[in-house]
Amino acid sequence: MKTGAAFVGFLFSAGVGFAVGWAVGSGDQGATVGGGGSGDPGALAADAAALPVGDSYVKGKNDALVTIIEFSDFECPFCSRVNPTLKQVQDKYGDDVRIVFKHTPLPFHKAAPLASEYALAAGEQGKFWEMHDKIFANQKALQESNLKAYAAELGLDQAKIDAYVKSGKGKKVIADDMALASKVGARGTPNFFVNGEQLTGAQPFPSFEKVIDEQLARAKKKVESGVPRDKVYAALLKDQPPKPAAAPERPAPPPATRQKIELVDSTPKKGGDNPLVTIVEFSDFECPFCSRVNPTLAQVMKEYGDKVQIRFRNQPLPFHKRAVPAAQAALAAHEQGKFWQMHDKLFENAKALQDADLERYAKEIGLNVAKFKKDMASPKIAKIIAQDQADGSKWGARGTPTFFVNGVPVRGAQPFAAFKTAIDKEIELANKLVKEGVSRSKLHDEIIKREAGKEVAGEAPGGARPAEPSEPQDVKLGRAPIAGDKNAPVKVVIWSDFECPFCSRVNPSINQIKKEYGDKVVVAFKHFPLPFHKNATRAAVASLAAHRQGKFWEMHDKLFENAKALQESDLEGYAKAIGLDVAKFKKDMQDKELEAWVKQDMAEGSKVGVNGTPATYINGRKVSGAQPFPAFKAIIDEELKKG
Repeated sequence: MKTGAAFVGFLFSAGVGFAVGWAVGSGDQGATVGGGGSGDPGALAADAAALPVGDSYVKGKNDALVTIIEFSDFECPFCSRVNPTLKQVQDKYGDDVRIVFKHTPLPFHKAAPLASEYALAAGEQGKFWEMHDKIFANQKALQESNLKAYAAELGLDQAKIDAYVKSGKGKKVIADDMALASKVGARGTPNFFVNGEQLTGAQPFPSFEKVIDEQLARAKKKVESGVPRDKVYAALLKDQPPKPAAAPERPAPPPATRQKIELVDSTPKKGGDNPLVTIVEFSDFECPFCSRVNPTLAQVMKEYGDKVQIRFRNQPLPFHKRAVPAAQAALAAHEQGKFWQMHDKLFENAKALQDADLERYAKEIGLNVAKFKKDMASPKIAKIIAQDQADGSKWGARGTPTFFVNGVPVRGAQPFAAFKTAIDKEIELANKLVKEGVSRSKLHDEIIKREAGKEVAGEAPGGARPAEPSEPQDVKLGRAPIAGDKNAPVKVVIWSDFECPFCSRVNPSINQIKKEYGDKVVVAFKHFPLPFHKNATRAAVASLAAHRQGKFWEMHDKLFENAKALQESDLEGYAKAIGLDVAKFKKDMQDKELEAWVKQDMAEGSKVGVNGTPATYINGRKVSGAQPFPAFKAIIDEELKKG
């Protein structure tokens, strides 16, 4: 195990994702461990194999009675917030607690892996924790040039850092830490194991205190029975191996009330001029969940036509550094009648929202760029954004995306079915009022006047995490590539993304299904490339181009084996490697029909409740995430018993 000096930490709970946090105070000088590093005779004689300390950097003493394994991500704002809580832990428990840092950069945090490598490289020069603190203090500036500047500030030898990064040692540490996280069920950041007991997310100090006190009591009993302090951790884990915390039952959401939404004439809108249903959307151009819900909103517009109107309001979240400039750009485009064109550009390019990018998008959609730049900086637009944020806060839109359907809250990137339920109820109410003589142009105001403040049934549960469908969905194989007999009694349909690490992790379970159940099960693959995976759509098209030559599954395996190398040249290399006619493959890669196929898969997925990847349906019954084989087996066995 490795040690260091100053320590600061931070935290957030995993949702669809990945988290919720409470902020706390700053780090301080912590205890150091003598020696450290591989082969150190002072290290634990036998770290528990199930959840080892290994060579990770540690805060605290070697013979601490409580070991906290922390899985964290340097770009995760919630991870950053837990540092003061961890400082409180060390202040209270002193030498009885040690904290072990493991690296689990999330797939959509592009700067996090290199930040981890720099921290590890700094550790080679005895300054892991100093770099740890520096990175968390500057989470919005983690480009390589920034990291080099922090290294210089800490007096590190940059040549040694470059050599370390080039060696690949850091990448292996990160890969090993991520594999361990997957093995023990740490599916988001931050995640903690306290003597093996899982504590997920940016919990407040009392939550840590409760678990630590329980584990400290267990540890002291071991010492009293004669176990040396430096063997206690291994002994406790032998008695009670670590296991993922059971998923908490979702509490019923509190009664939802229709909000007193006031419409603003200047708000960008689309749909019917005199709709039966007005949907007010609070969104953030840098939020991946906001991007993910856009196909669902397109489906709403297609199905309901002029019965529905969507109004867009801005709720840039504080940890999205470029969300405010993006909102300014969208409203500046609105001044020239092209809000929705800019809206689409921004969501398509959510990772490229610098000033130069915004100006380029303005040119591409045909704006007067001089006026655009002037409007972006205008007090008028700043005031609109501030008012949107104030109204959103007033009505309970504290996360994104949040929608108000005639004032009824629908929270998060919900599937189409959730919107349909709310919209159909509102259409029924609106038609009733129209029969009473209320003008369609006055419907929204009249509904709000009569109904605001009343409880409404069926609000979608909070945050950005959509509810799972409670009933089996009507999931068809369609034209999806399959493995097995299409007439098999159990149909397993998986929506997946070739750039998603969790999709890769579920493949062993899917392969075990094929092996164990043979012709009793057919497995079908459908595409759901996530908006923040920039190479996922082209990889999906490549798999379908291979499918045209009868080699979908061979390409499927190649893509997942090389998920970090999915550029066009890589895809052509894989086509050659699996024996495709490369000329035909390249031609098919340009066929718009294959891209349309991917979009159709996504639309089908949204309709049945796919809101993340991987999402697997077993005879229509949903299994979310990279679950182990037993989770699938239980449902398959039930379905087979039905005959």
